[in-house]
Formats: sequence, C-alpha cells, structure tokens
Amino acid sequence: MVVQFGENNDISDWANLVNELKTSFPGLETRDEINEHIRLVLEFMDKKEALCVKIDKKIVGVLLFSKDKNMICCLGVSSKYRKICIGSMLLEEAINNLDRKKEIVVSTFREEDKNGIAPRNLYKKFGFVEGELIEEFGYPAQKLILFPIS
Repeated sequence: MVVQFGENNDISDWANLVNELKTSFPGLETRDEINEHIRLVLEFMDKKEALCVKIDKKIVGVLLFSKDKNMICCLGVSSKYRKICIGSMLLEEAINNLDRKKEIVVSTFREEDKNGIAPRNLYKKFGFVEGELIEEFGYPAQKLILFPIS
C-alpha cells in the first residue's frame, strides 16, 4: 500500500470511489456536480496535485491539494478501507508536497456534524487547529489551519 500520484488512466477507478463517497460530500449531489468534480480531478492530475492509494490495483483513497493555495482540497477513503491509516498516508504526503513555511488550510465539517468526527480527528492529529466557520456548497463547514514551521 503506497501513496502515488493519480494519472489520467486512473480516472475511471477514481470516479467509482467518488460515486461511492458522494453522499458524504456536499457539492456532489447531482450527476453534473460529479462530472465537474471529475473534470477538476483531471486538472489536478496534470499538475501532480492528486494523490491516491491503491489496493489490488483499485483506488481506495484519494486526496487533492493545491500548491498555489497551499491547501488540502478533498480527502476521501472508501468505507471498506477505513481505520488502516490510508487517510494519514495521503495527508502526510500532501503536507510534504506543500509549503510548510506558510499556513496550510483545509475546510471540513463543523464539530457538531457527525460526518466530521473522523476527518476532524485526522486533521487535528496532524496539528491542524480550528479556524473560521464558513459555508461551502451551501453547507456549514469550518476551516482548519496547520500553522507554519519555522
């Protein structure tokens, strides 16, 4: 099990995982939103800002990050493969590809949202702290910040 950059030929398998996870992510409710997300994934792949973990050649975890914005954009792990450190592996690799001399930001579920328990725990394990309350895709969210190292 290793983290690798996603490539264009992974897009079908990537889309299958997104389809599995769509009910957990605001902004992926319609076929058009999913198609737009997949289009964006291809852009991230071209910039080497899309990470995945495969088991038996099947993508079981994904993460998008932006070097320009120094942020984690999207992190998801198949429900069948949770609690075996796939999220940690992806997040560690993304952080290693971002600028640690600047803040790294991620938006995630708010504390009271049951969907936020696992992701918030993961981000906090890596040192992210709570930032401002926001709304994304019409859904209440919160920014978490990983402060720079000197």
